Amino acid sequence: MVRARKSTAIRLLRQGARNLSHGWSSSPSPPLMPQRRVVVTGLGLVTPLGTGVQASWEQLIALKTGVQALSAESLRLKDPGLLQQLPSRVAALVPRGSAPGDFDVEKWQKPAEPGFIAYAQCAAEEALTDANWHPEEVADLEQTGVAIGGGIGSIKDILEASHLINNQELRRLSPFFVPRILINMAAGHVSIRHGFKGPNHAVVTACASGAHSVGDAARMVKFGDADVMVAGGTESSIDPLSMAGFCRARALSTKFNNDPAISSRPFDQARDGFVMGEGAGVVVLEELQHALDRGAKIYAEVRGYGMSGDAHHITQPSQEGRGAYLAMSRALQQAGLRPDDVDYINAHATSTPLGDVVEARAIRDVFKDHAQSGHLAFSSTKGATGHLLGAAGAVEAIFSILALHHGVAPPTLNLEHPDPIFNDHFSPLTAPKPMDIRAVLTNSFGFGGTNAALVFTAPPKP
Repeated sequence: MVRARKSTAIRLLRQGARNLSHGWSSSPSPPLMPQRRVVVTGLGLVTPLGTGVQASWEQLIALKTGVQALSAESLRLKDPGLLQQLPSRVAALVPRGSAPGDFDVEKWQKPAEPGFIAYAQCAAEEALTDANWHPEEVADLEQTGVAIGGGIGSIKDILEASHLINNQELRRLSPFFVPRILINMAAGHVSIRHGFKGPNHAVVTACASGAHSVGDAARMVKFGDADVMVAGGTESSIDPLSMAGFCRARALSTKFNNDPAISSRPFDQARDGFVMGEGAGVVVLEELQHALDRGAKIYAEVRGYGMSGDAHHITQPSQEGRGAYLAMSRALQQAGLRPDDVDYINAHATSTPLGDVVEARAIRDVFKDHAQSGHLAFSSTKGATGHLLGAAGAVEAIFSILALHHGVAPPTLNLEHPDPIFNDHFSPLTAPKPMDIRAVLTNSFGFGGTNAALVFTAPPKP
């Protein structure tokens, strides 16, 4: 035993000598820089409810839905008969056109920019305009970064390229093929368009991508990697192959093809799967003092970011909802808040039989007496938007921030017969609820068992 201790001591002394010879100090490391506070100063949305924050929010509060019946034309099918082979024939498409609230394809969609990139560009432009952040100084450009994630990318381009291979027409392959399918090109295009030279980041964590992007970006600001981050998620995957893939996984709603408006029904006993959606959500995150110095409008403060892994199954959460529990608990702990400090939760609930009840159980377990008090409002806005996959977390973070900003908790559409887990005191909202909202939490969970929760609070007082 004595010999073992001596050999350990000699090894440590030798290691110390090597460290000194390399110029490493044996003295304690300097303390980490204090974490900076992060606020939200700009918002941008492209959703099935409309293009723009105002259009999307007004439709959401008015109990409107963006879900519609799919057609051979909307899926660009040459053979209309293929549509009938899809068990699910409903989706939440971004309205396109030139009317107010429509997505202007001619303005945003360029040859090198498929739908998910175009949506990100549009949402980012709105968020930057809202934040009044259009820097020209080199120092400002170098301290502004972009973090925009997504779930799938452009499957449509991959499908079209496969046809060229099958037809032995590879010479017709677009030179933009690779840049069109890479998830990080959404952040890349936004960075290039605006000249932002700070961190250039892209998260790919399935349906948690948007929330992880916002959380990661907030940490970059906290630790001084940037003063401003343009962050969010984007998705455009309503195509035959993606639809067919999710149908084969039995993830999509199939019972309401003849009545699309009621097909996305989170927490309802008749739910039978999610409805594919598309769009983008982008926020401008900023270091607090930086925002105050330039007189920026502040919507909210980013207070907590919790992550976890289910370590259970590639697509299904564990029955007890431990992963969701950990993500929410860690976000609250980081925020320094008690469960009863939270006034509204935007649930991930996608309208799947298992996922919704597991999340409800986790919310009940985390918030305990507060969940049963009647004072905790929660809802899933996917009843109106469908499930935007990689964009969902960012879009729902913005809905949560708007709930905080306007003092109105948004509703859950199509909740006619709540799941038996609910009762009179613990049940999702079915109508907009004006209320005093000081803190909000939003959940996002993805395939592979990846979970994220974000906590936002009212803007700090001057």
